[in-house]
Amino acid sequence: MLWFPDKLLVVTVATKETDGYRRFLRTAKHFNYTVKVLGRDQKWKGGDYMSAPGGGQKVRLLKEGLKEMKDDGQIILFIDSYDVVFASGPKELLKKFQQTKHRVVFSSETLIWPDRHLEDKYPHVREGNRFLGSGGFIGYLPNIKELIANWTGDDGDSDQLFFTKVYTDQSKRVRLVPLVLLKHLKCKCVVLIFQILKTSLIVVLHLFMFPDDVVLKFEDSQVRLRNVLYDTLPVIVHGNGPTKLQINYLGNYIPNTWTFESGCTVCHEDLRSLTALQVLIGIFIQQPTPFVTVFFERLLKLQHPKNKIKLFIFNKEAHHQRQVRSFLKDYGSLYENVTVIEPEEEMDGAASRNLGLDLCRRDQDCDYFFSLDIEVVLKNKDTLKILIEQNLPIVAPMITRAGRLWSNFWGALSGDGYYARSEDYVDIVQGRRVGVWNVPYVSNVYLVKGSLLRRELKDYELFSSSDPDMAFCHNIRNKGIFMYVTNMHTFGRILSTENYQTGHLHNDLWQIFENPVDWEERYIHENYTRIMKDKLIENPCPDVYWFPVFSTVACNHMIEEMEHYGKWSGGGNADNRITGGYENVPTIDIHMIQINFEKEWQKFLVEYVVPITEKMFPGYYTKAHFELAFVVRYKPDEQPSLRPHHDASTFTVNIALNQVDLDYQGGGCRFLRYDCSIQAPRKGWALLHPGRLTHYHEGLPTTAGVRYIAVSFVDP
Repeated sequence: MLWFPDKLLVVTVATKETDGYRRFLRTAKHFNYTVKVLGRDQKWKGGDYMSAPGGGQKVRLLKEGLKEMKDDGQIILFIDSYDVVFASGPKELLKKFQQTKHRVVFSSETLIWPDRHLEDKYPHVREGNRFLGSGGFIGYLPNIKELIANWTGDDGDSDQLFFTKVYTDQSKRVRLVPLVLLKHLKCKCVVLIFQILKTSLIVVLHLFMFPDDVVLKFEDSQVRLRNVLYDTLPVIVHGNGPTKLQINYLGNYIPNTWTFESGCTVCHEDLRSLTALQVLIGIFIQQPTPFVTVFFERLLKLQHPKNKIKLFIFNKEAHHQRQVRSFLKDYGSLYENVTVIEPEEEMDGAASRNLGLDLCRRDQDCDYFFSLDIEVVLKNKDTLKILIEQNLPIVAPMITRAGRLWSNFWGALSGDGYYARSEDYVDIVQGRRVGVWNVPYVSNVYLVKGSLLRRELKDYELFSSSDPDMAFCHNIRNKGIFMYVTNMHTFGRILSTENYQTGHLHNDLWQIFENPVDWEERYIHENYTRIMKDKLIENPCPDVYWFPVFSTVACNHMIEEMEHYGKWSGGGNADNRITGGYENVPTIDIHMIQINFEKEWQKFLVEYVVPITEKMFPGYYTKAHFELAFVVRYKPDEQPSLRPHHDASTFTVNIALNQVDLDYQGGGCRFLRYDCSIQAPRKGWALLHPGRLTHYHEGLPTTAGVRYIAVSFVDP
């Protein structure tokens, strides 16, 4: 028997356009299904399914919708739309329907719902699911008309109970249709046509324990869902009940949404043209955080007209008031409007986030709310442009933590609603799969449509104090709103705030262990990585090497930190800071150990000086153990110079912390054996030279201003 796709009509009920409904239509269009939508713009009165039976409105609308249809050869597929995707086309669907050799076929479920007392009336089966599911059925028009002809229930009554009573009444089942449940058929048609993912919390847990029952099949640029239990490829995938998250995951791939050959096939569809849209940026400072000054520097570089940006800054930390106020003093006038919540107001994090969203909600001109936590390192200045273009309800740029698999999204949820790792999570985080992904949880940085806040998200308190991010995402999911994360571009990373101490002037200097990438960007010279490739190492004197290592900021912060500490040595020979208590060639200095910086300084030497040492002195290897590391201060009226001497080291590192002619006059270093001087040390550049025996040297007089150098005596 030949089956013609034009004989098939897909009928669904959708009283409002949700993200799930739009996904359903996209998959139907992909396979050229003809779809008739009932109930548009009507108020839904059929209940919420999760807490109580309902769905009668669907039956009423179906009965009304089929009334005028006369073609007895018409085949009707009645299916939910908010949590359904098509995995194959009409020809395959009709072929599999033909194989059932029945006039009407319903999907089946694991558990009976909503009346357990009817269980004994169900026919027993040897395999498969036993109970009827009303979320999808297919049949001939006359038979379906007859099936629903006796519906007289209210919109809030249970459609599933209605169909269950018809099915469990043997006389009606045989006389009226006849109808059959898919899994009562020897052909295993439930997984040929409908794939019902799961139907209860118990089954959710069961399938998480045995994830291989349902897997994605990638083959020849095609993606299908394969049920390995029955070795079948379903045409329709329905994520009813608690399994809506799994259908969201599967919808990232089927039908051919993402393939290994083509990557993301829909990521450039329905993009929004960029106009001068108004954005409210919510900045949230909830704990002491490193590199806050850098955060605001990057905020300034964010590409969007500043006269179309409003700022909402929530600062819980008094420690960061100086940075916030400094930024607003210098740049606040560039923005259309600024609202600041300071620590004295004692607002908690959840309340601040609710307030930020509400400021956008109540502003009819607010097109987007961009939530941005202070610990986010947003490197991509086009982030706003990229996210707005995606034209999605909620979308987050993927950010990660350097050297770890941590990110700002979850690929799946556990049975109790917490983190679970999806099969594709690692590939997405590591960039082996690139696209825009429907996910159950985002945090730290994301963009929300203002229109969404004024319609679907009218509730003020989307965040709660116990776990604000969890509460927000839970509320979003319950509204049937999709959240996305994109890794189509590199956006940045997130800082670690663990072990961040606030007892210093420039606390970021101590972040070389916790946030090494950010420390390097802030404190290492911009040309350091080019030293070898571009031959930037200079050789001003025999076995003396000169190379850039510290940034200007690093030099300034080291000087300011030492002056803030203020306990400079007296420059005498007696020195109880060193072994033996006697310094043969004393300087006015502060040791790194005095400011608790010795571990960080050794890490700096190992990472940035040792590689140069081993390159310049082949065969010499060191772990950069140092006897002394200190900052020296030279002043004409204090200690202008240093007499000739050998250093008590295998090699010495001497870094100029300020600039000759700008900060001081004179200064420099002379190696007497070679009669060779470096009289114009460059700020941030290091001199590397042997310490003992060969490189007898002196510090040349500083004649004006103040000169600072950071010195390390290093042994293997």
